[in-house]
Amino acid sequence: MISLLGIAAYSGTGKTTLLKKLIPLLLEKNIRVALIKHTHHDMDVDTPGKDSYELRKAGAHQTIVASDRRWALMTETPEEPKLELNYLASRLDTNTLDLVLVEGFKHEPIAKIALYRSSVGKPFSGVIDEHVIAIASDERIETQLPLLDINNPDEIAVFITQWVKDQLTR
Repeated sequence: MISLLGIAAYSGTGKTTLLKKLIPLLLEKNIRVALIKHTHHDMDVDTPGKDSYELRKAGAHQTIVASDRRWALMTETPEEPKLELNYLASRLDTNTLDLVLVEGFKHEPIAKIALYRSSVGKPFSGVIDEHVIAIASDERIETQLPLLDINNPDEIAVFITQWVKDQLTR
């Protein structure tokens, strides 16, 4: 099974900003990455007016939009009450991956790096659970866990690279 690593934090902490910097750094370290991002919004990756959008809206339960350079699968799930992270991860081609980064899904029982900024105004305890393997913050925190600098993506990439290697040897 491929390793999943969550990036858990309150909204406004900088999860997406950090991931945009981390992914290229991990690629430089030969870590092939996929991303699963949870959103609370009624999101749509298709464009209204385009054929694929109109056909999906006509009632297709699954729609694949494909070109020579990429493809995307859209699945309608109105009857399913809760997203299942493991199910979503199982849809990925793990033969081409070393790591799946997960943004959101902070209550899932997967290894996580917790991001924390006191300036967000939320309690530190809200991002910590037994699955947190490190904390990335912009301030010193008393912890037994590895403490990373949230403003130093290189440091976090080195930590993740070592963690992935450790997972492969288990």
